[in-house]
Amino acid sequence: MAKSRGDQKAMMLGVGLDDDGHKRLTKGDNFALVGGSQDTHEQMTEKVIKINEKLKDRGKQLETVSREEFDDIAHEVGLQRNEVENN
Repeated sequence: MAKSRGDQKAMMLGVGLDDDGHKRLTKGDNFALVGGSQDTHEQMTEKVIKINEKLKDRGKQLETVSREEFDDIAHEVGLQRNEVENN
């Protein structure tokens, strides 16, 4: 039986690439944040919390929001998409 989109679970994954010698992991209902310096990890945490608040304000769940709407929300909290060129 094929799953409907409403049956799917979505998750945000944040990976901090800078390091200060500490291992950090923060998990929530729809996110996991790994690594990063204290400052980077705090910034990632702040962003996912704000995204979740905006989703809640719109009456949406991460798995039901469109890519375009997610991009709009991410932009509102200060994130931007980095496009990768395909060669």
